[in-house]
Amino acid sequence: MNLNVSGHHLDITPAMRTYVSGKLDRVTRHFDHVIDAHVILSVDKLVQKAEVTLHVRGKDIHAESIDADLYAAIDLLVDKLDRQVIKYKDKANAKPHDALKHQPGTES
Repeated sequence: MNLNVSGHHLDITPAMRTYVSGKLDRVTRHFDHVIDAHVILSVDKLVQKAEVTLHVRGKDIHAESIDADLYAAIDLLVDKLDRQVIKYKDKANAKPHDALKHQPGTES
């Protein structure tokens, strides 16, 4: 997975980069077909915002969170993203029930 971390009105420190990559490892543990992730961390007065766009096959998954603490915003972001990735994975792996019974020309 390619990881791109950028900051808006904020300098990204190596500690922030490793924290984000460590948290996104949780997402790749559930679903390892992630192509790349683009994370934007921003600060606007007292509001800390974290947003991510995850590129998977056939879809882009976007999540954002706002908190007074940047690390708390990253934690909330990863929780939201994890739920969305699990939902995407379940939909992608869903199989139609009794597919052979409903096709014309098949006897069961």
